[in-house]
Amino acid sequence: MKTQFLGALLLILSITSLHAQNLVIKGLVQDDLSKDPLIGAVVVNQKNNNYTVTDAKGNYTLEVDYEDIILIKMLGYTTLSIKAKEVGETISMQQDDYVLNQVIVSASRDAQKREEAPMAITSIGATMLEESKVQSLEQVINKVAGVVMADLGSEQHMMAIRQPMSTKSLFLYMEDGLPIRPTGIFNHNALNEMNMAVAQNIEVIRGPASALYGSEAIGGAINIITKTPSLVPTAKVQLRGDSYGYQRIDAVVEGSTNDGKLGVSVGGYSAKRENGYLDHSDFDKTILSAVLQYQVNESLKLTSNTTYMKYYSDMGSSLDSTSFYDRDFTSLHNFTKREIELWRSTFTVDKVWSENSKTVAKAFFRTNTLGQIPSYRIKNDWGNPAVAKGEVNESSFQSYGGVIQHNQKIPSLKTTIRIGASIDYSPTAFWANYIDVDRDETGRYVGYTETDSVLSDYQTNLLNTGLYAQVEVNPVDRLFITAGVRSDHFKYDYKNNLDENAFSGAPNSINYFNAVTPRIGATYTLLNGLGFYANYSVGFMPPQVSELYRGVKVPTLEPSYYNNAEVGSWYELPKGLGYLELAYYNMNGENEIVSVLQDDGSYENENAGSTNHEGVEAALHFKPIAQLFLRVGGSYAEHTFEQFDTGTEDLSGNTMANAPNWVANMELTYKPKFLKGFRAALEFQKVSEYYMDNQNTKKYEGYHLFNLRFGYQFKGFDTWVNIMNVTDELYATRVSKSAWGENYNLGAPRTFQIGIGYTISKNK
Repeated sequence: MKTQFLGALLLILSITSLHAQNLVIKGLVQDDLSKDPLIGAVVVNQKNNNYTVTDAKGNYTLEVDYEDIILIKMLGYTTLSIKAKEVGETISMQQDDYVLNQVIVSASRDAQKREEAPMAITSIGATMLEESKVQSLEQVINKVAGVVMADLGSEQHMMAIRQPMSTKSLFLYMEDGLPIRPTGIFNHNALNEMNMAVAQNIEVIRGPASALYGSEAIGGAINIITKTPSLVPTAKVQLRGDSYGYQRIDAVVEGSTNDGKLGVSVGGYSAKRENGYLDHSDFDKTILSAVLQYQVNESLKLTSNTTYMKYYSDMGSSLDSTSFYDRDFTSLHNFTKREIELWRSTFTVDKVWSENSKTVAKAFFRTNTLGQIPSYRIKNDWGNPAVAKGEVNESSFQSYGGVIQHNQKIPSLKTTIRIGASIDYSPTAFWANYIDVDRDETGRYVGYTETDSVLSDYQTNLLNTGLYAQVEVNPVDRLFITAGVRSDHFKYDYKNNLDENAFSGAPNSINYFNAVTPRIGATYTLLNGLGFYANYSVGFMPPQVSELYRGVKVPTLEPSYYNNAEVGSWYELPKGLGYLELAYYNMNGENEIVSVLQDDGSYENENAGSTNHEGVEAALHFKPIAQLFLRVGGSYAEHTFEQFDTGTEDLSGNTMANAPNWVANMELTYKPKFLKGFRAALEFQKVSEYYMDNQNTKKYEGYHLFNLRFGYQFKGFDTWVNIMNVTDELYATRVSKSAWGENYNLGAPRTFQIGIGYTISKNK
């Protein structure tokens, strides 16, 4: 009896001991930077491969043994390995910009894996944005292979993506998938209207994306994605400045209610520069965004996003060759300027009907006023060298519109269908008056007098409606085929307030434009991480309002079309060492608008041009050890005129101006184990020589720059020092040549940027 009792006691103790090894772990998985909950993160027990997936609030529950090793995985994040007994209530995951299989949204207006999108697209993640500590967007966008964003100062810029550096409407700029300006009134500086302080990530599409987004997405598209409110209360403030009078303060406050249903985020920055390295280059910008998100239930989410900005900048002149090489950075102008005031609001409804069915609807409102005394409009009066002529002008618009897209998965056919529609109604106005400009004895433009001479005064009501559809099929494992088409319809309703004898004397008129743009492509990924893609796509650009109505009689113009074919490949290096991407493209532009000399001596815009754009792009992200990161990106491209006759000269066969063949950007980052939170990075950027003019008479030698970045994070504090243009190279971000001479847009000399920030959240 005693033996039986002792055996039972040992059995009970054994069972109790075994149960003591069981453990139920639960908690929250969140983004380390934003504190946003991560939905769909996989929590795996390494011993038996049992796993669970985080829910809509980032929560999970998993039963494990006390000594088990737990892995937490998610696309775009560094995998974590933690002992079960050491798992806390909150697990923070770091974004990894060296992971290939990131989740992207710009390729389909919905989340999908990068390897499913048959196009050249790069996602600049929150880690790169946060660690670069950029003062303007070109300092991070130029890290993308094949992209040159030319800095024109005061957050102004030109862009070159599969096109020369240009002010033409060849690039689409978006915020959360919506264009920030209506079609027809493109502004090459439009990215200075973005709020960098609340950007979660930036996606850069290279090549036409008109089949999804419509006009102007030709050379490429840039989509800046706003971060959503964090789950926990968080506040961040950053102060920064540089050695040339730049000062800026960033602030973000965000959080959600305890049940996670209501989230609020308010953030922005105020920046200014006084007495910079270039004369007459002061600027002042204040921008603020507010995001309100409400999760009505598990299937319905409402989001509003509102941004207000007020911007002022001096508009100094570019430099001639003598001033540039003598380092005489005196501006010829002391009163030219640019002012912007804008407001834009978006309201989004996300409705999940079922696991396979989802609808997203966005309604938007935009108002924007841009006033200028532009330096580039000032022309000398050759009859009287003491005076010149210029203008003061203002363009404005209001926009009302929306986009709706439905995504339907058909699992039995391994197919996803996306259909959508958009409408944008934008009343616009433009006026310009002559001004008399005074010159001093040195030739500087030092003042002006307003006149009652009106150059332009008109309104144009723009209406753009579009329908699109995209089908994605996964017929066999690892093969994805995508086909899409979009139909756009434009109505330009023009009213001139001046008579036919005015500078802009075009009669009242209504112009219609229509375009159909297809896209088809496929991707295939082998088991060893080697993948391939190919696509054919068409981009289009309707005439701009200024091409139709400013200073001309109304010409007969049609949209310009760009046909693009490309192939590409990627290879995910083994053991998480990084990845390699390659792309080859060939794009032909047809029906391009050219100012052609007429028999009566006047010029008229005509669809008379064609161009060819061909290039190879490559990017390598390499992580040989945990502490060392190498990023290499570059491209070789040729941009040529196939047929381009203006009536006075034939440019056919010439290389296009401002089109460097070679572009490269490389960066080596070191994060030592022995000093956690410290980072150091060395960046190299090269832009090769290019022709200054379309006549191919002279070249600019290009430039190469070195930048150093140091940063240190400790608990909630973050400090940094960036040394830009370490070698103090004299360079120009863009050089052009005309009958009036050479014009150099000065690049920044050696600049020391310093900053300090502090983030406080419930988790810290």
